[in-house]
Amino acid sequence: MFPSISHAPLQTLVISTRNDFLIASKQAEREFTDRLVISSRKELFMAKYESRHLRNVAFIGHGGVGKTTICEAMLFAVGKTERLGKVDDGSSYMDFEPEEQKRRGSISASFNFLEKDGNKVNIIDTPGDANFAYEVDSVLAVADGAILVVDATNGVEFQTGKANERAAANGIPRLIFISRLDRERANFYNALDSIAAKLDIKPTPLFLPIGTESSLEGLIDLVNQKALLFSGDAKGDYRIAEIPTELAADAKKYREIMVEDVAESDEELMDKYLSDGDLSGEDLKAGIKKALLANSLFPTICGAANKGIGVLPLLDAIIDYLPSPNERGEVVGFQPDGNSEKRKPEASAPFAALVCKTIADPYAGKLTIFRVFSGALGGETNLFNSNKKFSERFSSVFFLEGKTQKTTDVLVAGDIAAVAKLKETATGDTLCNEKSPITFPLPTPLPPVMSFAVEPKSRGDEEKIVSSINRLIEEDPSLKFFRNEETHEMILSGAGQVHIEVTVERMRRKFALEVNLKTPKVPYKETIKGKTSLQSKYKKQSGGRGQYGDCWLEIEPLPRGGGFEFLDKIVGGVIPQQYRPAVEKGIVEAMVEGILAGFPVVDVRVSLVDGSYHTVDSSEMAFKIAGSMGFKKGFMNCQPILLEPIVNIQVEIPEEYMGDIIGDLNSRRGRIAGMETRGSNSVVKAQVPLAEILKYAPDLRSMTSGRGFFTYEHSHYEELPAHLAEKVIAEAKKEKEEADKK
Repeated sequence: MFPSISHAPLQTLVISTRNDFLIASKQAEREFTDRLVISSRKELFMAKYESRHLRNVAFIGHGGVGKTTICEAMLFAVGKTERLGKVDDGSSYMDFEPEEQKRRGSISASFNFLEKDGNKVNIIDTPGDANFAYEVDSVLAVADGAILVVDATNGVEFQTGKANERAAANGIPRLIFISRLDRERANFYNALDSIAAKLDIKPTPLFLPIGTESSLEGLIDLVNQKALLFSGDAKGDYRIAEIPTELAADAKKYREIMVEDVAESDEELMDKYLSDGDLSGEDLKAGIKKALLANSLFPTICGAANKGIGVLPLLDAIIDYLPSPNERGEVVGFQPDGNSEKRKPEASAPFAALVCKTIADPYAGKLTIFRVFSGALGGETNLFNSNKKFSERFSSVFFLEGKTQKTTDVLVAGDIAAVAKLKETATGDTLCNEKSPITFPLPTPLPPVMSFAVEPKSRGDEEKIVSSINRLIEEDPSLKFFRNEETHEMILSGAGQVHIEVTVERMRRKFALEVNLKTPKVPYKETIKGKTSLQSKYKKQSGGRGQYGDCWLEIEPLPRGGGFEFLDKIVGGVIPQQYRPAVEKGIVEAMVEGILAGFPVVDVRVSLVDGSYHTVDSSEMAFKIAGSMGFKKGFMNCQPILLEPIVNIQVEIPEEYMGDIIGDLNSRRGRIAGMETRGSNSVVKAQVPLAEILKYAPDLRSMTSGRGFFTYEHSHYEELPAHLAEKVIAEAKKEKEEADKK
């Protein structure tokens, strides 16, 4: 089915410490040129790699810690880019979307790749803002390793902890990179303490800094016991020297710690260490790789990416220590009958790939990014979408280089690539061989925490809103969009205000659609607390045949959540059978429209107990009107009240914010239900009226300096206090009057 695959790795380009690029031989130069065939817009990538030469690496951590800068520096250091891309001036290769350039930060996962020493490293840069956490979850499902980036000034921040939890939940081996050591107040050792305290893991330094802040000039390589002195340019070149005398004691101390940490992870190495008192460089490298794969060791590197310091050592560590797809091993999926199945990352296995991201483009169509878990792919073929039960036609496949692409002639197990214009496939779908169907799970997005009502700025654009947002949901499944039948609003929900604002910006840019955002109406409901019995007669005479409907109704409340009951208690034929359903229909229509403030009526029982009819003038319409009139009148005589939705909320915050958060929830009419510890954070559980948390996301962010996180779900309805109900009713009457005028 697939063409034969050559596994000759690309000859290595050797980077000297003098910034010279040396080609090993003329033959290697010819092979290198032959494998990169440049077209007018894209390059055909013809280098074939075995899966063992691949590394799929996600850069994760809090927003603003320098993840994108590290990616840019790595690309520049190996000659993949001609200049160092920078986030601050909008020249980044990784943050290329207009919304990212405007906000000077990542808002979506971006992909690129580089080559070094016969290996292909797929780089995945992820956003650190909580608004875009699903981007992290979706790409971690296709990564084999992660770089957890920690700022040397601020230490571990809230989203760093959440990113580490996500990686741990996926079993992702993690290298730690302490960034921005050249900044004022940067402190490598404080950052180590912060990692140990806040992440509850023990970092094992492989490098120590030489110099501090602006005087940072190099690193001590503890494995090889040498000093790396950097030139200071962004290219990241360095020369090897002896460890400075004044740092020899620190180097010895931390090397002993490193050796002990590595030895403790392997019984054979421990025996060797106890016997010899040390481990060789080769033993250390083998031990680090094995322990890292087992998630029992967290090797820590450091540097300043904007100056190139530590960039090449980090890249070497990625290749030396992080696992290839082969080393990660089998991936578990599910057959159509629900039974689990393991797939090996081998070319001989049936093809299977997971879609981790979709990019919606109004001109080029969808761009589908996927990770091959098993099998190989070459040339045009059909693949089966096991989620949608749909066959997709594959044409050219390419590797992403930020916003550009490089076409490839073949894919091997473990690689990440993209294809354009698939019809039905979306994020989370599995593409496979139809004869060997399998489905791989992708993390489900967390429930949205903030919603806005969306309305078009131009009349007649309602349908365009629906189609545009649905296209964007294909790109970002963490968005939710629906029409609230109770408030008649189109509701767009997401992870926070920034998430919604970015979605609106994309809508404007991609689909030329301008919308207004409003705070959504609270879906109150109406009900009663009392009982009544009344007659409702509708009589109308207009010359010819008249209208006559007469019914006696008993109205009473039901328990909360009881809905609506209609009881036909007519005895005999005082109202003929054919007219009685019309009475119920009139009542139901009145309940939907609302009586007190225009909200649906719930938890009511209405009994039809008596009435009369006219042999000529009675009709279904007359009894329907009589039922509606009687219910509206009787409802107002039964102590009508408004019900408000109550939600269960969980707020996760650092311990120091506990008092402030509890006080704030109390001020929002919340009832604290309990507290618990989750890792290094505290979780407050409460019940709060929905009306009080419509704008809670930005408020919580402000109260906790971005370190708070919450989720909520609907619980039940409760009576709205009278003084608040009066305001809601008055506002509803005002809106109705204005609508009637229009």
